[in-house]
Amino acid sequence: MFQKVFDYLITTVNDGGSISYIPTTAGNIALFLVVVLLFIAMAAFAGNKKKTRVKQLAFSAMAVTLTVVTSFIKLPSLPFGGSITLFSMFFICLIGYLYGTKAGIITGIAYGFINLILQPYIYFPVQLLLDYPIAFGCLGLAGIFSNSKYGILKGYLIGVFGRYVCHVISGYVFFASYAPEGMNPMIYTLGYNATYIVPEAVATILLLLVPPVQNALKQIKKMAAEE
Repeated sequence: MFQKVFDYLITTVNDGGSISYIPTTAGNIALFLVVVLLFIAMAAFAGNKKKTRVKQLAFSAMAVTLTVVTSFIKLPSLPFGGSITLFSMFFICLIGYLYGTKAGIITGIAYGFINLILQPYIYFPVQLLLDYPIAFGCLGLAGIFSNSKYGILKGYLIGVFGRYVCHVISGYVFFASYAPEGMNPMIYTLGYNATYIVPEAVATILLLLVPPVQNALKQIKKMAAEE
């Protein structure tokens, strides 16, 4: 039963002995429905006031849209997934900073499924969970510091670190065989994932340290909190 459902939603591709998986049309529709359900769940958790729910959903939808757009503005992609993008991780972290951990995680998971539709890189069924919804959901951990001084900076760092850990685990468990001969697979996956996550994180932190950007984020947070 499970295998029939899997085959209906996922296409198996054999490229010279290398097996990969791509969502079918039905699979993409299913993923889209999951995203819709996630936003419905977010609305349920957003509070009792309709205006508050609508504003939070609007901010989250805008963040996902900006993440999608900026994720396509990147340096050349690495051979086994990952690329330096134009601050794309920041927008998911921003929702955590504005509305808390729960909203940030849900927004991140929703984006993870959208990214799976737009840029699938699946070699193992379980790997897609770690590299997509779970990894991007971790960006929402930025909400831990939503009410802290320099919360956006600390939140961004913890969110990005959470994503990094997910990719490292995925790389070690599922892609250890790609490590150069004689290299420890853990060292390989730590370095591989750092090559695209660290430069983007450093560039984003430098941007967030600019006073006008900090002032703009304070105004956005104030606007997001208004009822």
